[in-house]
Amino acid sequence: MARIINTGICSYGMSGKLFHAPFIKASPHFRLSAIVERHKNESRKKYPDSKLYRTVEEMLNDKNIELVVVNTPVQTHFEYAKAALHAGKNIVVEKPFTVNAAEAFELDKLAKEKNFFGSVSNRRYDGDYLALKDVVSENILGTLKEAEMRFDRYRPGYSGKEHKEGDKPGAGNLHDLGTHLVDQAIQLFGFPDAVFADVFTMRQNMIANDYFEVLLYYPRPFRVRIKGTVFAREPYHAYILQGENGTFMQQRSDLQEERLLTGDTPDVSAWIHTPDNFDGVLNTILNGSHTRKNTRSEIGNYMNYYEEVYQSLVNHAQNPVPASDGILTMKIIDAALQSSKEQRVIKLER
Repeated sequence: MARIINTGICSYGMSGKLFHAPFIKASPHFRLSAIVERHKNESRKKYPDSKLYRTVEEMLNDKNIELVVVNTPVQTHFEYAKAALHAGKNIVVEKPFTVNAAEAFELDKLAKEKNFFGSVSNRRYDGDYLALKDVVSENILGTLKEAEMRFDRYRPGYSGKEHKEGDKPGAGNLHDLGTHLVDQAIQLFGFPDAVFADVFTMRQNMIANDYFEVLLYYPRPFRVRIKGTVFAREPYHAYILQGENGTFMQQRSDLQEERLLTGDTPDVSAWIHTPDNFDGVLNTILNGSHTRKNTRSEIGNYMNYYEEVYQSLVNHAQNPVPASDGILTMKIIDAALQSSKEQRVIKLER
């Protein structure tokens, strides 16, 4: 009989409701054993078979739980992930991994010392990103010259989430959405040599940054620009890739979050379809001939992340997103904030 991983979730906010609990519940390899809700009982409606704990500390004392999902506010990731490792648990940590690279390094070191699994959840399993990944891996544009990656929203008012938009370490759009873009850039193009950034607050009477533009320096002739704003009522293409042979542009079009918000249940097989309309443009030289065509992105599935987590835990397969990847992401975010503050290029060391 296949081994089942008893799993506990540290919070039942948006990430718990959308990006973790449904996939853990739907997977044949995991059992959603426990959920932490400090005051409410919302999880009882959908997951009555799981245990309800009022504190993370109480859940960590449950000896039956093998894997803990740390999906609390980023300001608590280091504390709870560290406590989970000391309690003998494997961990999946919601993005951003930690507030800074020093915390990320310490968690990775502790996990290795105790021989426990540590992974970071992410957006490598979005269909729009997978379309971009294919273009890069297949070298469709020839030698790459420039990439622009964006994660925009239209949110001119305060969200009400103090841990994301208040006066706290790790708050701000760069940590929130920029983390995904930084991780994707590293996966596609490697770790950059240096960073130059402009990070600030556009909205009035706000504290945490809501705008970022981060330039990642790679060996010439290649540069990557990462951007995010809360004033994009009409979105740009999320990804624009320029190469010596042509251009690829891809909209942000993955349907998983939208479907999860309606209450759809994910599955190990393809549970969403590709976008109804074309969501990309490829204009390049293919097989010696000029080609311009509209494209449609792939089918994404966050379930693949948990499947790979399971294979890593049980069959010693490669960790899909090791803590060491989280360290690299936080190094770039630390450098971007320093660059913006000091208005200079910051060199990076891996």
